[in-house]
Amino acid sequence: MRVGLLRIAGTLVLALAGTAAIPAAAHADEPSSVVIDSSETAQGVVRLAGRFTGAYDVNIVVNGERIERARVSDPDADDSGAWSYDLDTSEMDGEIEIYAKATDAATRYGTWSKPLTLRVDNPRARAPKVSIAEPADGARLTRPATLQVNVTGADVRSVRVRVNGGPWKNASGANGRYVTLVDPAKYGDVMASLEAEAVDARGNVSRSATRYVALGAAKKERPVRHRQDRAMWIWEKASYNLVLNPGSRRLLETVLAPGSTIYLGVDTYAGRDMIEDARSELRDLVAWAHRRGMNVHATVAGGTRPPYLGALSRYRDRAVREMERVLDYNLSSALAERFDGINVDIEPYSLPWFGSAKPDVQIQWLDTLRAMIARRDASGQPLLFGPAVPRWLDTSACCTDVPYGGTTRTMAEHIQDMTDYIAIMDYRDQADGSAGIIAQAEGEIAYAERIGKPLSVVIGVETLDIATSGDPHTITFREQGRDAMEAELAKVYGAFSDSPAFAGVALHHYDSYRELPTIWGPSAKWPAPPADSGPPTGVDSPPKAVAFDHSTADLTYGRAHDDAEVGFYEVHRSVEPGFTPGPGTLAGRARGLTYTDTGLLPGTAYTYRVVPVDVAGHRGPASDPVSVTTGSTDLRPMVVESMTVKLEGGAARVRLRVVDKTTGEPVAATVRGRFTFSAGRYVTVTADADGWATATSEALVQPTGQVGFAGHRLTAPGRYWAGAYDRDRDVSAQW
Repeated sequence: MRVGLLRIAGTLVLALAGTAAIPAAAHADEPSSVVIDSSETAQGVVRLAGRFTGAYDVNIVVNGERIERARVSDPDADDSGAWSYDLDTSEMDGEIEIYAKATDAATRYGTWSKPLTLRVDNPRARAPKVSIAEPADGARLTRPATLQVNVTGADVRSVRVRVNGGPWKNASGANGRYVTLVDPAKYGDVMASLEAEAVDARGNVSRSATRYVALGAAKKERPVRHRQDRAMWIWEKASYNLVLNPGSRRLLETVLAPGSTIYLGVDTYAGRDMIEDARSELRDLVAWAHRRGMNVHATVAGGTRPPYLGALSRYRDRAVREMERVLDYNLSSALAERFDGINVDIEPYSLPWFGSAKPDVQIQWLDTLRAMIARRDASGQPLLFGPAVPRWLDTSACCTDVPYGGTTRTMAEHIQDMTDYIAIMDYRDQADGSAGIIAQAEGEIAYAERIGKPLSVVIGVETLDIATSGDPHTITFREQGRDAMEAELAKVYGAFSDSPAFAGVALHHYDSYRELPTIWGPSAKWPAPPADSGPPTGVDSPPKAVAFDHSTADLTYGRAHDDAEVGFYEVHRSVEPGFTPGPGTLAGRARGLTYTDTGLLPGTAYTYRVVPVDVAGHRGPASDPVSVTTGSTDLRPMVVESMTVKLEGGAARVRLRVVDKTTGEPVAATVRGRFTFSAGRYVTVTADADGWATATSEALVQPTGQVGFAGHRLTAPGRYWAGAYDRDRDVSAQW
């Protein structure tokens, strides 16, 4: 490990290794790995570099704040090579934790490096530290009282406070101590949130943790559990539509009945923060849902990216702040506009050391959940608190016999003890059997009955297409369709409807459920969209494009609006700058406001235009064009020249040919991909000397269906996959 020490424009940057030594290079038969080998500083940029073995797609996790792609070199196409990433530290200060994260080539799950710690001394990026000194958390104010704010930092220019999300008001003072008065008579007998904000001369802004106080005769309320049957997770790509495009709510009504529960994703998305930047629109959505008898739970994670880092003690304050954002929103809103609960999706078991470091991470996770609950209790609000938990949290070796709070229990039991409910991610596509939905939830149901917690176990099932990151044969109902799912759920209701602990079934998630037909094939039916009177608007800001490397360009663009719902955005690509979008220029479709275009040619100028399409199929106006030129490479592009999918002997058979993009010569590439629609098997095959590769799906047992094939990775020494130029990508077979 090289240690960089360099004074850069008044900034001292010191890069230090993580606590553990970097291991020697792994052999092919060893587990996948990714390591950070070195860090060097130059002109405000830290060059990070390392190696990976048995893996691909290396990303850099920066201080739990963002995930960035690294540049990788694997010319031998053996899933082993080197990576690098240039980290700009000019806007950073303090201790920065860095991980390298890659995808295991065999399992397609994550593998992580040991952490690297950077210590950056950068006064220009150093935000002031602000905290509320008085009144104390939990105090009762019955007469005008001083609110004291302590601030440390240079050149502090303003300090402001607000009560219950009201207007910011300046506090007076100097030398790190600022005060203002809070008059309870202005607010009535309510629980209140107190927040402070400080801004320095360079524009650095920081917020305090929230203080919760009782004003006048206000009393804290306790949550009352409610039934959550047919709850549905709605993540940010869709939740922001519901908040910012009211017509989208008519689409939601086609799949979510009155009396259901919405688990609404409230994280920031595409530069917007619905809780801060669209508070009035969010209030309108929650009130709309309540008028229809629905409950709305805000879904939060750990305040980090990736979210599961929020369970660790290092990042606990971020998870608590995510909790406070929801609590503060509620206290600023009328009763009809408030969330009914908080659904927590942190999932730290995604960290590879979750099992090997037992019980350390398990205890940190429990401490984080307890800290979040403590903030709910301090605010006095009757919000239900319920984390999403995996089905094996009461049986897996990583999660049994965990000591906590003076008792040794399973993780499921510890979490059930402290929370109002759990939403089990009981992701199986069969109700019966030892690994089925019923058996995997019986332990949690029985424990909830034993400790006397009615309506505290929600059973979640999966409809997401997960074949490139898991086993669709057993996890999701994507292959079977809604009719088969309902038949299995009927068994679940039969098993648990008499249990007072059973709170209902939850579906993961809204977008994938809308795309799930009754059954695949000629007789497939989908939920009917609402009436739609016309096309959507164009995007409200033009697209921007950045070339990542020789084959990838990243696009961002503004939101379009519709009287119903913008179902997706068509991204059109051409090498002709003045092109008109049409079927021949369609590069792909995106549900959200970003699109990554892959499989491009090096050194090529591409022009893009974005066309919104609503759920009725109406196409809005094309955006202004944006152009970008890809980088260079020594690798040669290869493509799928042809592909067929046929039904043979109760299974599907794909046959495809890989050739050099320029010469048309066959390439003996390794092809990794998966069957689609009614099938989902992931396969790895090697093309022969003529470039032909063949693979067979799992047995197809459905009475009707449809099968296609989607390539995931094509690799060959000295080459890369220019998938944007593949032919026959959308072929499928029906029966």
